[in-house]
Amino acid sequence: MIDRGRKRLTCHPAKLDLLFNLICSHGLRAFASELTWDTDWAKHDWKEAMSSYVICRIAGLVIFAIIGIRIGEAFAPHTQLQVEQTTFIFFGLGALTGLIATPWITIIPLRRWRRAASEVTVPQLMVSIFGGMVGLAGGLMLAFPLSLLDDPLGKLAPAIVSLIFGYLGMNIFSLRSREMLDVINDRVFGRGRRLQPSASRQLLLDTSVLIDGRIVEIAETGFIGGTLIIPRFVLSELHRVADSSDSLRRNRGRRGLAKLNELQRHNDLPVKIVDDDPEDFGEVDAKLVALSIQLSASLVTNDFNLNQVADAQGVDVLNINALANAVRSVYIPGETFDIRIIQPGRDPNQGVGYLDDGTMVVVESGQRFMNRSVGVEVTKLINRPTGRMIFAVPQAAGR
Repeated sequence: MIDRGRKRLTCHPAKLDLLFNLICSHGLRAFASELTWDTDWAKHDWKEAMSSYVICRIAGLVIFAIIGIRIGEAFAPHTQLQVEQTTFIFFGLGALTGLIATPWITIIPLRRWRRAASEVTVPQLMVSIFGGMVGLAGGLMLAFPLSLLDDPLGKLAPAIVSLIFGYLGMNIFSLRSREMLDVINDRVFGRGRRLQPSASRQLLLDTSVLIDGRIVEIAETGFIGGTLIIPRFVLSELHRVADSSDSLRRNRGRRGLAKLNELQRHNDLPVKIVDDDPEDFGEVDAKLVALSIQLSASLVTNDFNLNQVADAQGVDVLNINALANAVRSVYIPGETFDIRIIQPGRDPNQGVGYLDDGTMVVVESGQRFMNRSVGVEVTKLINRPTGRMIFAVPQAAGR
C-alpha cells in the first residue's frame, strides 16, 4: 500500500504471530535458565520468591511493554511497517526486556548492597565515608583548573574527576580502615593492644566455627594471635543458611552472622574478608582446603570430616572441639565428685549425667539414682577427637 507518497510493506498477521512466539519462547528459556543458577532464588522458599522476583518481573513486563508501545508509535513513521505492526513488535521487545532485566536492575543490586552493608562494621563505614569526603575535596581542588578547559571538557571534567576521586578515596580508606582504626586507638585514645598478633599468621575460618560462636570468646581471652580470614564464599553459605525456610537452620545462620559482627567489632584482633574463590572446586570444604594451601593459612573448623581431609593434605588444622576437650576438667581413676543422673544409659542399669563443661559421665548401676545427685568414683576415662567420656560407679547412696 502507498501512504504519503512512500511505499510501505505489508506484513502478514501469521508472520507477526510467528515473530511474537519466537520472542516469547526465547524470553521464557532465558527466564527458566536464570532460575536454575540464580542463588538468590534458590536460597529463598517459594512464597518469598513469589513476593519478590515474580512480582518484580510482572511489574517490569508491564512497564517496559508500555514504554515499548510508545517507542513503537514514535518510530512507526520512520519504518516501512504499519503503525500497528511496529507498535506490536516494540511491545513484545519491551515486555521481554522487562521480564528478564527488571530483577537485575532492582532486586539483585539491592540485595547485594544490603549483604555488603551487613558485613561492614560501623567504624569501617565511618572511615569509608571520611575517605569519600577526602577524595571529593581533592576533586574539588582540581575543579576550577579543569573548568577553564574548552567545552565540552570544561563542563564535564570537574564532575567526572570529583566522582572518580570520591570513589577512589572511599575504596582506599575502606581497604586500610583496620590499620587506621588501630592508629586512632593507639595514638589518640591511648588504647594499646593487649596482644600484638603475628602479622604472618593467618587463620582461615569455616562456616561451622562462625555458627558455633565460641571463636568470639576465645578471641576475647587474647589467646588467638594472627589475622582471621573469612572467604566471601563462606559468607555466601552463611547467608544461605540464614535465609533458609527451616527455622532451625535460619536461627543458626543468623547466629553465625551475629558472631561475625562481634568479631569485626573486636579491636584487638584483625579480621579480613577476602574474595579469593578457587573456581576449580565446587564444594565449600574443598575450596577451604585449597585456599588454606594457597594462603599458607591454618584452617579453623569444628567439622570432624573437614579436619581429617585437610590434615591428610598437609593443612594445619585448629579444631575448637579439640581445644575445648583440652581445657576440660581432668579426672583420673579413683577421684570422686558429685553428679546428677538425668537419663538412663545405653546398657541396663546405667545412668548418665553431665559435668558443667558438657562432659558425659556414665555411671554403672546408676539408673536407680535417676533425677538425683550421687557421689561417684571414676573408673575409666576415654578421650576421643569428638569429645571426652567418663565412666564411674556410685560411691554412696544418692542424696
